Amino acid sequence: MAAAVEPVAVYGCRPRVAGGVCFLQDQVVLHAAGTGCLRLHLQQKWHKFIPGTENSRGVRALAVSPNRRYLAVSETVAEQPVVTVYELSSVPARRRTLAAAELPAREVVSLAFSPDCRYLAAATAPPEGHLTYWLWEKTRLMAAVRVESPGSSVCQVSFSPQDNAQVCITGNSFFKLLKYSEGTLRQMNLQKGQPQNYLCHAWLSKEEVICGTDTGKLTLFETGELHWETSVKYRKPPSELEEDETDKEHESSQQDSLPQISAVAAYSKGFACSPSPGVVLLFEKTKEKEVYKEIKEIWLPQDLFSIEPKHSGKQEIICICFSPSEETMVVNTSKNQLYMFTMLTTDLMKEKAAYFVYLNFPLHSASVTGLDICLWKPILATCSLDKSVRIWNYKTNTLELCKEYREEAYTVALHPTGLFCLVGFSDKLRFISLLYEDMHVFKEFAVRKCRECSFSNGGHLFAAVNGNVIQIYSSITFESINNLKGHSGKIYAVKWSADDTKFVSCDTHGAVYEWNLLTGKRESECVLKSCIYSSIALSSDAKIIFAVGSDQTLKEISESSIQHEIPAFGGVYTAVAVSHSGHMVFVGTSQGTVRAMKYPLPLTKDFSEYQAHAGAVTKMSITNNDLFLLTASEDGSIFIWKVCDEGGGILKWKKEVEYAEEVLIMRSDIEEKSQAMLDLQIHVKELQTENDYQLSLKDMYCNEKIKELEDKFTQEIGSLQTKHQILQAEKEKQELQHQFQLSELMKKQAREIQQLESDSNQKLLMENEKYEELQVKSQRMQEEYEKQLHSLEESKSRNVKELTEYYEGKLNEKSVLLEEAEEGMRQQRQAHEEIKKQIEEDGDQEILEITTNYARQLLEEKESNLQLKGERGVMNKRLSSQQKELGERNKKIEDMRLEQQKLQGIIKSLEKDILALKTQIQEILDTIQNKEKNISDLKKKNHELEKFKSAADYRIEELQKQIESRENDIKTMQERIHEMEGELERFHKESTQLKLNITQLQQKLKATDREMHRERQKKQSMEVLIKRFKTDLHNCVGFIQDSKKMKDGIHQLYIKYVQQPDMVETEAVDTDSQQEYVRQQEYFERNLAALKKKVVKDEKIHQAACMRLVQENVGLIKEINDLRQDLKVAHTQVHELQSTLRLTKKKQPVKDTAPSSEVQSSPAVLRLNAEKESEKIIEMQQLEIQYLRDQIQKGQVPAVQPLLGRNLPKLNLGGSHKTQQQ
Repeated sequence: MAAAVEPVAVYGCRPRVAGGVCFLQDQVVLHAAGTGCLRLHLQQKWHKFIPGTENSRGVRALAVSPNRRYLAVSETVAEQPVVTVYELSSVPARRRTLAAAELPAREVVSLAFSPDCRYLAAATAPPEGHLTYWLWEKTRLMAAVRVESPGSSVCQVSFSPQDNAQVCITGNSFFKLLKYSEGTLRQMNLQKGQPQNYLCHAWLSKEEVICGTDTGKLTLFETGELHWETSVKYRKPPSELEEDETDKEHESSQQDSLPQISAVAAYSKGFACSPSPGVVLLFEKTKEKEVYKEIKEIWLPQDLFSIEPKHSGKQEIICICFSPSEETMVVNTSKNQLYMFTMLTTDLMKEKAAYFVYLNFPLHSASVTGLDICLWKPILATCSLDKSVRIWNYKTNTLELCKEYREEAYTVALHPTGLFCLVGFSDKLRFISLLYEDMHVFKEFAVRKCRECSFSNGGHLFAAVNGNVIQIYSSITFESINNLKGHSGKIYAVKWSADDTKFVSCDTHGAVYEWNLLTGKRESECVLKSCIYSSIALSSDAKIIFAVGSDQTLKEISESSIQHEIPAFGGVYTAVAVSHSGHMVFVGTSQGTVRAMKYPLPLTKDFSEYQAHAGAVTKMSITNNDLFLLTASEDGSIFIWKVCDEGGGILKWKKEVEYAEEVLIMRSDIEEKSQAMLDLQIHVKELQTENDYQLSLKDMYCNEKIKELEDKFTQEIGSLQTKHQILQAEKEKQELQHQFQLSELMKKQAREIQQLESDSNQKLLMENEKYEELQVKSQRMQEEYEKQLHSLEESKSRNVKELTEYYEGKLNEKSVLLEEAEEGMRQQRQAHEEIKKQIEEDGDQEILEITTNYARQLLEEKESNLQLKGERGVMNKRLSSQQKELGERNKKIEDMRLEQQKLQGIIKSLEKDILALKTQIQEILDTIQNKEKNISDLKKKNHELEKFKSAADYRIEELQKQIESRENDIKTMQERIHEMEGELERFHKESTQLKLNITQLQQKLKATDREMHRERQKKQSMEVLIKRFKTDLHNCVGFIQDSKKMKDGIHQLYIKYVQQPDMVETEAVDTDSQQEYVRQQEYFERNLAALKKKVVKDEKIHQAACMRLVQENVGLIKEINDLRQDLKVAHTQVHELQSTLRLTKKKQPVKDTAPSSEVQSSPAVLRLNAEKESEKIIEMQQLEIQYLRDQIQKGQVPAVQPLLGRNLPKLNLGGSHKTQQQ
């Protein structure tokens, strides 16, 4: 079954590639890796590899088109530069190759796409540098120009962001803007000043280009002219700046190092550059004199797994790029690392310094020397010459563990469980436990420079190579079980059989031995001294050995002899691996390619070759389920390949592998983590309580604010209502006034109308009379004009007759003259014809004579022409030679003219520079004179300041004493104010309680009054009834002698005062209860309305009193704050005077200072005795407090809240006193 492989993950980055990292989308990054490029998704973690050209030495430069659809890659193939353009949207990516064989350079060092993505600019390496301009879609070279540069240096090319024809190229001692027109690239700018080594540049706009030099200068060119320049200092990491200055030598060495702008990139707000190792500075555009201002430092993070974390961040940044949305910045360093930074505005404004994070994880920066996999977990272990050991997960594409050691690591082996590993260092062999977040050295073995080690498939044994001896150890007891001796050369590879009974090894002297571990002896051997073996592989049944070495063949060894040899076809095999099924063989070459073969091995070139690494493949391994192939190389990259069949389908395995999830962790780590969890829980609780307290404070503050706003709005509503009433009254007044004025105007208008009617009638009569008079006059005038017209017509007819007679006579005269002229013309024509005949006869005679003469001359001319033809041939030869000389002279003249124009431009620029330098020299001389004058003035001022110092010291001492006394007074006053606030609260509570008691008593009193009124009414009615009964009884007693009348009278009394009153009483009781209910309802409603009015009045009085107290308190606080500021200003002035006086004693000042008159007349110095004002303020506060106490005792202030629940702010006089003492 034929096999194929496909790269699914790449762990590595190629260094020193121009434009080596760039964005294709906001979450997709492309960078150089191996011999090609890798597309990496930041969130989904998928990898897509774009392989390079066959026989390529690796990528030298990258460029992505502005629309992110095309990728240009520069490579060197067979000592010739090759540029390949990929179309990224197609799968697989389509490619077009651009090759210019006539260029002498070996590699293209910089690439750039035009804004419309149609053209490509490529710059070759100096000193024989060329700039080429391609129409890449048709693979046509449009133009090429040579760029001269002293020595080999960095060269960069780029297009203008809006012009396809404008190209910028920079390098050592040149900055050129070129314009493409009519098949040539012409320079647009003239370089002025001293040439500099430009390392990088970027376009900021259509006309602006920012350049960085090797001396730390940032230069901004606008349309080719120098517009702005600044120097960037060498930056130290913040961790070094925070440390104490203990090592002065180290600091001096850091200060001596020069800054160097290694990379620059533009974004919408400005640009980013790297002036020192490990740092990127962000600059933003401003409207000030400095066109761009630094706003942010972004540092590489310290690697916590490194031995020296401080030095791990000092990597030179080679390339900077921004995502299309400018939310992410990615950088590439000289140690093959990729870092990213999230560009958030809030983070940019918080602190000046920030830190990068790894794009995914840290990568190897040197050759990978060891690689191994395990059975239980989808992980692989690698070690490198960068002194690091890393554990990768090829299933999730993550780095699980990483640790750096002090010695170089040569080999690594993973235990089948994935919980332990063996690492061979230059001094010892270490057995390491792979913990959850760390690597712990469990055991060390005295094996120096162990180049190869391996665990058995069961994990109970491991083998370690010590020179030319193989030592077998127990991985449980760590005791040496056996030593396999017999190799004469260095052992490069060892392999275990599947059942761990056999062991195979190879060395540099061409020996391949098979060992029996039960006896410890060799079972078979195959020796070929002409070959240096580098790698071996063993089939699953341990019968066939595959070996590769320096003789450029793959050997199949069985039964102690070489059965087959497969040539490398122009390369060298460096590593070999065999699938566990036995159907596939994979080999790695010295060119970094991977070849997949089927077994049995083909004798012809029948295999699949894949471009992968940029260096020789050092290690190769295949997983136990034959699904993944792992390769490592000298370029520091690791490739994960998915093994497929030829059709691209994944090979099916018999059963799915279930990986273990167990990890190791130390007891101390668990205890630390549990303790940290407890501490964090306690901290969370504390934060919750603190947050609750803060929320309650905010609620109180918000409630107070709401109350204040309610009071304010109610006051405003009242004022607006009063204003509305006033305006309404004014409106009514104005309406009355307008009505009165309107009535008067109407009356006035009626009077005026009557008067106008009378006047108009009189005028009409007058006009009528005038009209009649004028009518009579017009009739008279008409009669006169008719008479005049009749006379004029008669005169006209007479004049017409006279004129006709005159002109008829004239016509007769002219006709006679015309006849006479015609006769004269006839006579002249006859004379003219006779003269013409004579002239024609004379002309014919002359023509005959002339023809004879010209015939003679023709013969003579023909003879002379024959002679001239011979002379003309000679002259033509002379003329051609003269024309060539003229062309050469014209070319020289044009060259001289161009040189003259250039020299004239240079002369003009130099003259401008000379004039500018002269003006600068004059300005410097003027400034020197001014400085000398200032120095003399300062000397005088120093004498005056020394005199003033003694007085100032005396005043300072007095102020300190007064401040101490005032502080004591302020403390006592604050205590009194606090007590008064407590008393105010207590009185407020008592007054509210008394108000409630009074209202209750008033209600009870009103109820008793109502009952008394009711009882009095009952008493009066009963008294009236008793009087009536007495009178009726007295009348009835008068009939005491008559029994019948007596009986009737008593019966009537009974009916009147016994039966009827009962009925009336019941009815009266009902009516009385209803009336009483209505009366009580009305009473309570009136009482409620009165209480509401009273409450509103009390609230208004209370609010007015509170507002008055608050306003007075605010005024006092403002006065106290003003006094504090004045005191602080005074203290600062005194401190400055003291410092200046101390400095004047030590040395003469150089900088300009204010004159002494201004110092003496400043208000802060004049108010040194500000304690008088503070005394007045304290006295005013004492009087106000005494007034409030009196008001509370008298009961005039019913309810006054304390000052919004807070005390007066404390005067910070102690802090100012301390600053003064300092």
